[in-house]
Amino acid sequence: MKGKDTSASLVALLGVILGIVLTMTITSIVKQNMKTRVDPYSWQKLNVILQEVQKRYVDTVDVKGMTDAAVVSALAKLDPHSVYLPPQDLEESETELAGNFDGIGIQFNVPNDTAIVLEVIAGGPSEKVGLQPGDRLLKVDDKVIAGVNFPQDSMVRRMKGPSGSKVTVTVLRGKEEIPFEITRGKIPVHCVDASFMIDDNTGYIRLTKFSRTTYKEVSDAAVALLKEGMKRLIFDIRDNTGGYLDQALLLSNMFLSRGDEIVFLKGRNYEREDHKADGRGILQDIDLSVLINESSASSSEIFAGAIQDNDRGVIVGRRSFGKGLVQEPVFFTDGSGVRITIARFYTPSGRCIQKPYGDDDYGYDIYRRYEGGEMFAQDSIKVDSAEVYKTVGGRTVYGGGGIIPDVFVPMDTTKATSFFVACNRKTTQMRFASDMFDRYRDRLLAIDNYPDLEKFLSGIDIKGQFLEFARKKDSIVPKPGEWEATESYLMPQLRALVGRYSKLGDNAFYKLYLPVDETVAKALAAPSKVSLP
Repeated sequence: MKGKDTSASLVALLGVILGIVLTMTITSIVKQNMKTRVDPYSWQKLNVILQEVQKRYVDTVDVKGMTDAAVVSALAKLDPHSVYLPPQDLEESETELAGNFDGIGIQFNVPNDTAIVLEVIAGGPSEKVGLQPGDRLLKVDDKVIAGVNFPQDSMVRRMKGPSGSKVTVTVLRGKEEIPFEITRGKIPVHCVDASFMIDDNTGYIRLTKFSRTTYKEVSDAAVALLKEGMKRLIFDIRDNTGGYLDQALLLSNMFLSRGDEIVFLKGRNYEREDHKADGRGILQDIDLSVLINESSASSSEIFAGAIQDNDRGVIVGRRSFGKGLVQEPVFFTDGSGVRITIARFYTPSGRCIQKPYGDDDYGYDIYRRYEGGEMFAQDSIKVDSAEVYKTVGGRTVYGGGGIIPDVFVPMDTTKATSFFVACNRKTTQMRFASDMFDRYRDRLLAIDNYPDLEKFLSGIDIKGQFLEFARKKDSIVPKPGEWEATESYLMPQLRALVGRYSKLGDNAFYKLYLPVDETVAKALAAPSKVSLP
């Protein structure tokens, strides 16, 4: 038995040795096969790695997913605005700026898990079949979208579709459920949210993005306001994240004199390109105040920088975002694309307003502004003392981190009582406005001018009805003194939300909301022409 045990042990030992030799041989073969000569500083290395993974990897490879991940990771080594966009993201991004899209032509909000139509676009497919403001959206085709926490972006995707295709939208109007078969069509996307006269001399225009239709829309709005006697304009580009460069150039040209520089661009592979005004703008003689905030970016900053550096108007608000890079798109046949930064833009004084990047904190810059007190005190704004420039009139301006306003407006948190916060948390104001529309539908839908709207709002006891609504629907009751502390801020908001259901739409909302807009108030109080040294 002992001899047999010894023989077995020898066989086992030889097996182990043979296994090690084979493993070493296989490893050696693999290593030898992988010794492909590549230039480590060329794109060849990435291609070889992906090809070898596809040929050799032990499991099935998701080539598309892996390629997308590689592209995303590679672009992340550049700057925060050179990005890869999958087909759906690219389509949504392009649609937002194109000036139109295929759909049914409504604007809606979701205050309480049920979408409510705010506006039916004139001449659009929904107006033609009879949809009305205030209708509750229950179903899109056979899909229930009300009361089931259905995502708002998914609602939009279900209602969009190619022109000529049909969709059935079921709404609740009063107590009646009504299905509407709608043939989708081209829907205009407006970038001018509001345009009206604040007083006899002062006009107001709010621009939300720089789309393909920006110049035309602003021109049309300006012509209408000039006919109403506008001598001064408050141009609101707060929360405007930018868009097409050519529209920023056309818009700047409206205000500047012949030869005034608007912006210049340059990059490693992009020769300097200067853009100047041609002197044919229709608003060259209008006094101007431009409103900006921490979400005004890119094309908004090109416009604000051109106005500031030419001493053409007064910039009012808070420091802008700080995006001074220009992207160019590259499209692929699968519907995806990339946006690659090709140049930096520089304002007329020579400053690049791009804020620093290269670390993981870039996306938290706005939060750091809150934390550092910049949103509340002008002295807390961090300026780069090495980035000092002069406007055409000799004023000092700074680069390296957004447009710093001429007139600073801090955020105001003093009116945020516990009652107001509780109402915001439950969207009580929006649901109250919807409830008021249900009560006064016919009267609101008949109002098409501000005097009639003011008369209506003054006659329906908004304060009493809101307090009762908040108590009954949300069990929210103001503590002693809270309503008095909140009323001056909350009442204009309530009036604006209810007024939005009239034919005046967003114009009514912004006009009625102005009494609590501190930035507009500061702009009205400040001179609309800069003081030169």
